[in-house]
Amino acid sequence: MSAPHRAPSFRDLSPEEAVAVLARNDFGRLAFTMHNRVDVQPLHYVYDDGWLYGRTRAGAKIETLRRNQWVAFEVDEVAGPFDWHSVVAHGGFYLLSPAGTGRPTWDHAVTQLRRLVPQTLTDDDPVPFRTIVFRIAVQELTGRAASTTGHEASPVWDRGAVGAPAERADARPTPRTPVSVPSVTGRKPRSTPPTRD
Repeated sequence: MSAPHRAPSFRDLSPEEAVAVLARNDFGRLAFTMHNRVDVQPLHYVYDDGWLYGRTRAGAKIETLRRNQWVAFEVDEVAGPFDWHSVVAHGGFYLLSPAGTGRPTWDHAVTQLRRLVPQTLTDDDPVPFRTIVFRIAVQELTGRAASTTGHEASPVWDRGAVGAPAERADARPTPRTPVSVPSVTGRKPRSTPPTRD
């Protein structure tokens, strides 16, 4: 006889859990808009102290982001249909260059990117066409989790995460509210989209 079916439970992630999802992953999806069109692009990234660092190639996406810097970035961890974590970060998209943002900011970004691909922006770079370096300020962060086990133990995310009481799948949903991202720099999230420089 098979084990009884367990209804999935859903809950909001705490700010620390949401940040942990960003920190332990390196692949997500960037969402941005231009006029009446929404686009989503897959990207590798590195999370560091309230910022998502990445790089891409020149093209239409960059031209769009020069006009509208307000973006969303989603990262998921999925072990099954009802066993997952998902976080969405909202914030400003900023292009980086040694001349435009200064050498210390550029060097820090390249150092972060080399945590993922050590040859980044060297002669041995496996993707030398990705010359555009950027960072996204994580100004708002929300997260949700689903579980059929009743706790957070899962090979995908069982890395010291603290579980919270789960909400039943048939319970009335609670509204998701943005949370401030913990930061050791004391930088506070902006309440409005960034303006163009």
